Amino acid sequence: MQFETSASPHNNDVNNVARVMRHVIYALIPGTLAYAWFFGPGVLINLALAIALALGFEALVLKLRKQAIKPVLSDGSALVTAWLLVLALPPLTPWWMIAIGIGFAIIVAKQLYGGLGYNPFNPAMVGYVVLIISFPREMTLWPAPQELAQQSFGLWQSAQIIFSGSLPNALSWDAITMATPLDITRTQLGQNMMLSEIQDSPLFGTFGGVGWEWIGNWFFLGGLYLLKVKIIDWRIPFSLIATLLIATTLTYASAPDAQAGPMFHLFSGGVILAAFFIATDPVSAPASNRGRLIYGCGIALFIVIIRQWGGYPDGIAFAVLLMNMVVPTIDHYIKPAVFGQSSKE
Repeated sequence: MQFETSASPHNNDVNNVARVMRHVIYALIPGTLAYAWFFGPGVLINLALAIALALGFEALVLKLRKQAIKPVLSDGSALVTAWLLVLALPPLTPWWMIAIGIGFAIIVAKQLYGGLGYNPFNPAMVGYVVLIISFPREMTLWPAPQELAQQSFGLWQSAQIIFSGSLPNALSWDAITMATPLDITRTQLGQNMMLSEIQDSPLFGTFGGVGWEWIGNWFFLGGLYLLKVKIIDWRIPFSLIATLLIATTLTYASAPDAQAGPMFHLFSGGVILAAFFIATDPVSAPASNRGRLIYGCGIALFIVIIRQWGGYPDGIAFAVLLMNMVVPTIDHYIKPAVFGQSSKE
């Protein structure tokens, strides 16, 4: 009996870049829709603009480098970078800030290092840090959640604000924006107010900020999806979240009325998004299993340090970039096992 044979590879379920990025996008959709629900449709406009700019910048640099454009644009990596950057920005961020952030992320942090696979830093976080350092005021203009807002904007009004930079009906930014729960807690604790007094505000929900809790929940479900389809490894999100909860539990236990609790830290910022979607970037994260555990722990500790004593209320982007700098050292001392050899990991 004669059997049909074919050349290798025989596994059709390969984790190529396009497949990985496609699943990441699927996982980001629920949290992004929750973001739009609680903070308005401006995030969707910024997302469309950022994706167009990311693809345009990448195509331009590839053309200048005389490299093939279509294969790189079709792998989805630029789209994911744009998506992650937009999720870190206020929903009414001006278009020109989106262009600057995407430009740095794609041109400087990615392509100038050689493109995908060669960038030592997470491109989206590079774009975010450039914006928050250069334009700190604009990066704090977060609108109130829809259920607390005195003035909400539809899709068309949001587009006008993003592209014109001016508010309708003689409104002022102070009238429609407010500090984030992390920023309010940080500022008022610095004024010697008690945590119980601060969290009496309607801006705070059961665990964290109103709206932020549900956004975090949907990103958590998206992260579980990525784990289920084996797109990401469990070690980075587990070590990051576990370390953050342990560290903030200790600080909270030391002064319950002067330190925010662990669930507040988890559900009031971008920790869950960072744990499953940003820190797990396979290019800028360690290659070994133990290295990933160390990497996640390091990011969490930097987040806690920056939130407690640093100059920024969240600190995730800085924590990720600082640990990106440590990755070569981690990979040097903790090498993954070579195929065919045993490993103690």
